[in-house]
Amino acid sequence: MPKITFIGAGSMVFATKLVGDILSFEELSDSTIALMDIDEHRLEQTTEIAESMVDNEDLDATVESTTDRIEALEDADYVLNMINVGGTEPFENEIRIPERYGVEQAIGDTIGPGGIFRGLRTIPELLDIAGDMEELCPDALLLNYTNPMSILCQTMFETTDIETVGLCHSVPHTAEAIADYVGVPQDDLDYWVAGVNHVAWFLEAEFAGESIYPDLREAMDDPDTYERDTVRFEMMKHFGYFPTESSHHMSEYVPYFRTEEETIEAMQGTDYAERMATATYLEGWKERSEERDSPELDVDLDEVGVERSEEYASRLIHSRETGEPRRLNLNVSNETGAIENLPNDACVEVPVLVDGTGLHPCSVGELPSSVTTFPQQHVAVQQLVVEGALENDREKIHRAVKQDPLTAAELTLDEIHEMTEELLAANEEYLPELN
Repeated sequence: MPKITFIGAGSMVFATKLVGDILSFEELSDSTIALMDIDEHRLEQTTEIAESMVDNEDLDATVESTTDRIEALEDADYVLNMINVGGTEPFENEIRIPERYGVEQAIGDTIGPGGIFRGLRTIPELLDIAGDMEELCPDALLLNYTNPMSILCQTMFETTDIETVGLCHSVPHTAEAIADYVGVPQDDLDYWVAGVNHVAWFLEAEFAGESIYPDLREAMDDPDTYERDTVRFEMMKHFGYFPTESSHHMSEYVPYFRTEEETIEAMQGTDYAERMATATYLEGWKERSEERDSPELDVDLDEVGVERSEEYASRLIHSRETGEPRRLNLNVSNETGAIENLPNDACVEVPVLVDGTGLHPCSVGELPSSVTTFPQQHVAVQQLVVEGALENDREKIHRAVKQDPLTAAELTLDEIHEMTEELLAANEEYLPELN
């Protein structure tokens, strides 16, 4: 009966999805689910739904709820991190300040000014969680869902002995999209994916032993299909491989799509390309945040049941607990050299074999030369952010922003310096003490 702790459980929709995933496995249905958040109202909502799942499905699971992180972490076997540090104000700063300078981010949670500063304000809190885990549950596995994934996981790899793995749904979501574009069942699509989080690539994708890439290129020629995923089809057209992150996300990781308003509008299509407009995600996030602060829970508790989503967490825990082997695409340290042409201290997203003995990253070899530069750029920025945060080095933060591909495509070095100083001042209360 493992104890599975959720830190940041006030993220109601996502947390309850993961709780349902866990309880959907018979072997995990008697787990202790410990829910923790500093927001009592949102925590109460998540707890009500989780308890209703247990009651409605007549399960043996125990649901615990607390605002005390120490209580939640004590004797935990698994810790799921999904915290958001600072709420709306710093998130809006990270989008609106760069926007005034002409840096048009789409989401701003991975690299770019938004991702860098989100990482900076999250690292101190994550290190506090790691310190508590070292005292209370040193053998627990930390499953990180918070972005920026690579920056946070790399921080953990470098600073703590707590076993850490990063989980993201971009690979299964992309597999679903590809299968739809070429008209094959998703469950029958075989793929081999590697890179860094949000900038990984479908190196192979096969159906019935044959590559689906010819069919995918043919699908791209259909205007209706192209409009569903404009940026990713453009990246495949020019660089040969289909990337794992959605078009609106991918557009801010490279210098090609967000420096001219006309290009942004031209790339704004349907489905995965529908959020290309600047700051659409920010406004939607603020709206959802206000809804979650509503005193009324807009859920029929009598109808809440257990379902299994595409998320990896429950499958990983199930494999660790039962020994059932699975291959999942996870974010791990490159210390084993899984990707030969990325640094060994990088956080990489690769196929990982999971069973009762642990996590075993697969060897990918070298990424193709046509796409290697993209993750290499991201790793360089991520390394500077981690070093800047851990060493309290203000200059390294400046250099990280200056090396961001989208920012560098839009601004001069002096403009980037000025923008970064403004971001540092606006978010000072959430950041490490920088010299």
